[in-house]
Amino acid sequence: MDLNFSKEEIAFRDEVRQFFKDNVPAKTRQKLIEGRHNTKEEMVEWYRILNKKGWAVTHWPKEYGGTGWSSVQHYIFNEELQAAPAPQPLAFGVSMVGPVIYTFGSEEQKKRFLPRIANVDDWWCQGFSEPGSGSDLASLKTKAEKKGDKWIINGQKTWTTLAQHADWIFCLCRTDPAAKKQEGISFILVDMKTKGITVRPIQTIDGGHEVNEVFFDDVEVPLENLVGQENKGWDYAKFLLGNERTGIARVGMSKERIRRIKQLAAQVESGGKPVIEDPKFRDKLAAVEIELKALELTQLRVVADEGKHGKGKPNPASSVLKIKGSEIQQATTELLMEVIGPFAAPYDVHGDDDSNETMDWTAQIAPGYFNNRKVSIYGGSNEIQRNIICKAVLGL
Repeated sequence: MDLNFSKEEIAFRDEVRQFFKDNVPAKTRQKLIEGRHNTKEEMVEWYRILNKKGWAVTHWPKEYGGTGWSSVQHYIFNEELQAAPAPQPLAFGVSMVGPVIYTFGSEEQKKRFLPRIANVDDWWCQGFSEPGSGSDLASLKTKAEKKGDKWIINGQKTWTTLAQHADWIFCLCRTDPAAKKQEGISFILVDMKTKGITVRPIQTIDGGHEVNEVFFDDVEVPLENLVGQENKGWDYAKFLLGNERTGIARVGMSKERIRRIKQLAAQVESGGKPVIEDPKFRDKLAAVEIELKALELTQLRVVADEGKHGKGKPNPASSVLKIKGSEIQQATTELLMEVIGPFAAPYDVHGDDDSNETMDWTAQIAPGYFNNRKVSIYGGSNEIQRNIICKAVLGL
């Protein structure tokens, strides 16, 4: 198997790299380098730059604005975007509800929503998890009852990322309480401005506001906002989750973080000399770099094998990428903590507005470390991924 890029792919990589170098707003890029949060306005500005270039929804079918790129081109694009660094396209619209709509939605839904998703005219969030229904999502209790030409939705969603910014939410709702768990669920699109919706922030361990609770109290939604068939929502949810593939390894992001570690370790002193000169620290850094190179080669093998697996069905080897990718992301945040030592003490500053422009660069490292504890859980916990590997890869 030849894992080297062709001349054409190298030329494509150079084009993408130059575009990011020339077009990512400097303030947006610097915030990402420092581990700070971009504002909604900064993210939308960048997404629209991508959309103007025709790169906002690269993996969509061409008729809906996609590029027709190969798997390798998608891999190159994602790695260069993470390494730039630049904000990832808003996954809830681009990678989640968008593909569900263009695959299962009505023609009216496609015309109404897809162009707005590409240009981030609508900001989407995901209404899946509930209190008591996380790993066992099919036990969800939020219900939608049909009354006249409306759905009446009652219930609660939790861990809803960036719901404070959202214009729309795609929800799994129970529409047939008498059916088996998976068989009585529907996929419904809900305008967040609808009367009866309440968003309550959940403060995370790093002190930030990223996730929320969303409450539905007699929320009226038009019947035409049902995607596909009634009670088939579980199938659409599996399709949605199946679209999350090799990008979950975040190789480009880890490469950028290692560059940051080396830069800071050359500036910060410990015991009268730069941290980068400490042999024990260098051993730890080298071990992570070796793991990252192995992950990168594994990811390229998965990309090369893409096509052997059906549409919406992830390569089981992607579970290896999820495990190692999350472990390396966590290891790099630990190394950053080691670089700055006692200066890692966190305090309440998040870079969400211009009032934090002059903040100490160390302020985000400890919150970033705490926040990255989640990466081994979301997208399917690493324990679940090991079970997948045992069954689907090793045949145990």
